[in-house]
Amino acid sequence: MFVTRLISGVVLVALAVLVFFAGGGWLAAVLGVLALIGLFELFRVQKMEWHPMAWSGYILSAGYYVLLYLGLSRWTTGLLILHLVTVLIIYVLQYPAYRIDKPAFSVLALLYVSVMLGCIYQTRMLEGGRWLVWLILIGSWGSDTCAYVVGKMFGKHHFSELSPKKTIEGCVGGILGAGLIGYIFSRFFPYTHMFLLPTGFVFPLTAVVSAAISQFGDLAASAIKRNFDVKDYGRLIPGHGGVMDRFDSVIFVAPFVYYLLVLTSYIHL
Repeated sequence: MFVTRLISGVVLVALAVLVFFAGGGWLAAVLGVLALIGLFELFRVQKMEWHPMAWSGYILSAGYYVLLYLGLSRWTTGLLILHLVTVLIIYVLQYPAYRIDKPAFSVLALLYVSVMLGCIYQTRMLEGGRWLVWLILIGSWGSDTCAYVVGKMFGKHHFSELSPKKTIEGCVGGILGAGLIGYIFSRFFPYTHMFLLPTGFVFPLTAVVSAAISQFGDLAASAIKRNFDVKDYGRLIPGHGGVMDRFDSVIFVAPFVYYLLVLTSYIHL
């Protein structure tokens, strides 16, 4: 199991290198496909993966990534409103077949999976984005790895009943480890006019905040599975499960990295 998980992890990182380097249409397309698979997995736990409300999510998710590629992300709010109105119309037309939890879950899924994951593309499109986008993986997968190692070595205090193996020591180790990786990463970052603050401050700060947030991304996905008595979201990635099992922390981290980088680009000491 460990070997399978390790090989899958190496393959995922290799694919990330390729699509992050390519950017543009390739990155938008890959993220769009991942979002569709993630939506399908999330809708499946609600047993509504083929429901019209889910199809509204699939169609508008694909539309969202087209908007991103065309530089029209300002229409994101309008797209979410359109999805909300669509699922409420379906809810009314089929009343009383469904309770309000179905349309609510559908809107949550589109925002949670598609829009939040799309922040990877928006980060890549920033000045120096070919490098900056790696902060998302440092804050998610990097912190996960550090947390696992520290937790195995020093973990004694349980963190949450949602994850029996997660410890407070591991979480702290993951956060500090991500900060250290972020600082090391800043030493290799090419010069850019984007930041008024030193990257040796911006990158560790971004990594630490996103690593702290990533802990809850993992637990939020686990909580949903627990609610619906599901072990894994899927079996697409050997040793990891589905897209939502492997990218749960990435989805949480991506918006924070993007907005922290944008915010810090306007701040100077």
